[in-house]
Amino acid sequence: MTATERSIAAAEKYSAHNYHPLPVVVATAQGAWMTDVEGRRYLDMLAGYSALNFGHGHRRLINAAKEQLDRVTLTSRAFHHDRFGEFCTELAELCGMEMVLPMNTGAEAVETAVKTARKWGYRVKGVPDGKAKIVVADNNFHGRTTTIISFSTDEEARADYGPYTPGFEIVPYGDLAALEAAVDEHTVAVLLEPIQGEAGVLVPPAGYLAGVRRVTRERNVLFMADEIQSGLGRTGRTFACEHEDVVPDVYILGKALGGGVVPVSAVVSSREVLGVHKPGEHGSTFGGNPLACAVALEVIAILRSGEYQERAARLGDHLHHELGLLAGGPAVTAVRGRGLWAGVDIAPEIGTGREVSERLMARGVLVKDTHGATIRIAPPLVISKEDLDWGLERLREVLTG
Repeated sequence: MTATERSIAAAEKYSAHNYHPLPVVVATAQGAWMTDVEGRRYLDMLAGYSALNFGHGHRRLINAAKEQLDRVTLTSRAFHHDRFGEFCTELAELCGMEMVLPMNTGAEAVETAVKTARKWGYRVKGVPDGKAKIVVADNNFHGRTTTIISFSTDEEARADYGPYTPGFEIVPYGDLAALEAAVDEHTVAVLLEPIQGEAGVLVPPAGYLAGVRRVTRERNVLFMADEIQSGLGRTGRTFACEHEDVVPDVYILGKALGGGVVPVSAVVSSREVLGVHKPGEHGSTFGGNPLACAVALEVIAILRSGEYQERAARLGDHLHHELGLLAGGPAVTAVRGRGLWAGVDIAPEIGTGREVSERLMARGVLVKDTHGATIRIAPPLVISKEDLDWGLERLREVLTG
C-alpha cells in the first residue's frame, strides 16, 4: 500500500464523510505549487477557496506567525493584548469603516452579521421585537451553521437539518426588482455575495450592486456584503463591490484575512451598526487572538501595497481571454468570473466537473468541481503567468482530448 493509499484509507475509516476530496495527499506546499506524499508536484488552481490568496508559505506571513508564536498566542478577550487595537485600527482603515468585530471562521462572521443586523433593527431602526427580516439571494453560500443553511436553496447543504431558523426571504440573485419588492418595513438587511462563489462564480448583471446600494439606502436597510471569497484582492480590487463603486454598510471578511495560516474573520462596519453590541452579548474565545491579529496585520500590510490586486486584474484578464477561447468550442458551455476567479461549465459529453477535476489532477493541476457540471479556477494571486499558462494548457488537453 502506498503512502497515499494509507493516508486516504485512514481518513475514510476514522473521519466523518462530510467531504469528498480528490485522491491526492498533500505533504508540502510553496507559492502556487503543492507536493504530495509520493513527491508528485501539483499546480494549485483553487487556493483554498481564496483562503490562500497570497500563496502557500508566504514568507512575510510565516515570519509574522513565527514571531508571534514566541510571544503570546491567546489571551481570550478577558484581557487586552498588544496586537488587538492595531489590528482593528488597520482593518477598519483598509475598509474605510469605523469598527471591527473579529471572529474566526467565515460562518462565524456571517452569524455575527446576522445577529448585528437584527440587533440594529430593533435598537436603531425600531423594528418590532421578533419581526426582523433579512433578504438573501438564491444559490447563496454563506456557511453551514443551522441558521445559515436555513436560507440556503442548496438541498444538499440543507436537507435533514430542520427545523429551520425563520426571518429570511430569498429572492433571485441579480434580480433587482425582486429584491426591491421583498424589502418592507421589517427588513433590517440585505445579505449578498458580490460574486457567488460556491454557485459557480456567478457575476451579477452590471448595475445590480449599485442598485442594491440605492434601494437599501432609500429604505433604511443595511447592505451586508459577504466578501469572504470575493474580497481581499481576488477579483482585481481589494473588494469585489469596488467594481461598481459600491461601499456596503457591512463587510463580512474571512479566508484570505488569515493568509492561509490561521482562521481569521471579521465584521467591519460603522459605529452606529457595530456599536449596538454591549459586553457579554456576543463573543468568541479565539476571536481576535494575538496570533490571528499578527498574521492578519501582515495580510493588511500586503494588501496596502496594491501589488496583488494589480496581479489579479492583469493575470485575470489573461485567464478570461484564454477561457473565452475555450468557451467558443464544444467542450465548454459557459465561462464566468472576474479577476483570478472563474467558473467553467463543462459540456455533458466531456464529463462531469468531478471527472474533469480528476483528469486534471492526473496531469498535475488541482481544481474543484461544484454543482455537477462546473469547475472553479482560483489560483493563488502569486501565480506566475508561465505557471498559469501551463495549467491552462493542461485544461485544454483534458477538454479537447
